[in-house]
Amino acid sequence: MTEIQNYIERFIASASTKDIRPDSILIDIFGDSPDLTDQLLELVLAGTKTATCLSLYEWEHEVKTPLVPGTLSVILNGLGQPRCVIETTHVEQMPYQEVTAEFARAEGEHEPPDLPDDRVLQHWRDVHWAYFNRKLPPLGHIPTLDMPVLCERFRVIYTDHASHETHNE
Repeated sequence: MTEIQNYIERFIASASTKDIRPDSILIDIFGDSPDLTDQLLELVLAGTKTATCLSLYEWEHEVKTPLVPGTLSVILNGLGQPRCVIETTHVEQMPYQEVTAEFARAEGEHEPPDLPDDRVLQHWRDVHWAYFNRKLPPLGHIPTLDMPVLCERFRVIYTDHASHETHNE
């Protein structure tokens, strides 16, 4: 945890506003396996992935505060090392079946990047349905088309490449 605490301290020291409380910053990952976490993180760092979607059930189980614009999160790689800080810019709760192709495109997880909207949305539905089927049953929920999801948009506000390089020498 010291590595993450040091990362948070460097972020706060670099921030334009100094009223950030370290305990208000969430520690998070994308995905549910080290490989997926690293793949999604690379999309975030490249600027391709600017949105993410999670089940409201999962959020309420793992985090005790609401997800709102301004939420700050340190995003870890598959080894649990901090790689960036993101700021939530917009959150919309909706039924899973109402997520749009435009939002799915902002998640940036489809290949090739210029897929037609219907194929982007189908890919999004396929991979997220599989994810929710892995994540929700242990929490006592079964995925449904009308389950509430949180569609989050975010921006990367801090990266510390020196921290990453020291762990890969």
